[in-house]
Amino acid sequence: MINAQRLDATLAAFDTANLQDPNTEIVDGKVVAKEWIYGQRMSARLAQFCPHASDPLQLAARSQHICRWKIPRSDYPMDRTGYKKWRLDLAQMHGDIAGEIMASQGYEDAVIARVKDLLLKRSLKRDEEVQTLEDVICLVFIEFYLEDFAGKHEEAKLIDIIRKTWNKMSPTGHTAALTLPLNDKMLTLVSKALSPDN
Repeated sequence: MINAQRLDATLAAFDTANLQDPNTEIVDGKVVAKEWIYGQRMSARLAQFCPHASDPLQLAARSQHICRWKIPRSDYPMDRTGYKKWRLDLAQMHGDIAGEIMASQGYEDAVIARVKDLLLKRSLKRDEEVQTLEDVICLVFIEFYLEDFAGKHEEAKLIDIIRKTWNKMSPTGHTAALTLPLNDKMLTLVSKALSPDN
């Protein structure tokens, strides 16, 4: 199978898995599966941010939240330790599911292992592709999910979250974030978070 065809087939298989998500959101007036649209947003942002991304990076971006609903946050203690354990278990599950799908499409073990490493964020700040994936995750969060998040938390908590998000990003990611089409309320919030006076 030609590499491009295999990549497209695998991305489509990821989409099929994510279309099973029972959680939905409304996008442009249509009800869509939550993790399916997340995958589309990740791929679209990666294509803008890193037009020549490798196949493993494209696969990791699309499968970043694959079947996420299968491990709900409510299954873990509602504290920082519980949150970290939940996130680690999610990343491992995402890697396992993505790996199974990739294997069914004929990908070599080394490529599957690379995608799993990307999803587990191994060597963040030292591995350029891991950093690129983290930048894209942060950009998608700021553009599409920050506003909804803002409706559920106090401003001080939001500012802390934005700062932590910012610290995960590269200088190139920072530049891209400042060009996102945010509304005035979100722009003000981001500006406050980045101000040294706050």
